[in-house]
Amino acid sequence: MQPQNFKNHMQFVKGYHFVLSPLLLTGIITSIVNLCFHLHDGLLITSLFISALFLCSLLISYYSRVFALKAQDRAIRAEESLRHFVLTGKLPDNRLSNGQIIALRFAPDQEFLLLSGRAVSENLSPKEIKMAIKDWKGDYNRV
Repeated sequence: MQPQNFKNHMQFVKGYHFVLSPLLLTGIITSIVNLCFHLHDGLLITSLFISALFLCSLLISYYSRVFALKAQDRAIRAEESLRHFVLTGKLPDNRLSNGQIIALRFAPDQEFLLLSGRAVSENLSPKEIKMAIKDWKGDYNRV
């Protein structure tokens, strides 16, 4: 695995992003078109049921991804709060947003405190924080 940096840190799960998502999107569109064709005949209930199943599958796929990422965000926030406490003996500034803290995970210890302070004082976006990191520390556990 190549070392992470700002340009390549985003990860895509091939099966999820490039297979499942397009299949579900194609399925929901096709099922809605099919439903429109069968509005006035005996296949309306079947077409409606197929559309509902694709909609449910799409929602399950979306929420399972969102819930997993939210859990990872909470774990990252706890890890970075602990790292800040170890380095300073204090909790991180409560003005730091979740997005800022999550972006700070890529900063090595020697850049972490300076970037934390800048993030608060200059209200840096997560992207700006990531771009300001000089010696990138990869996160190879995030999916």
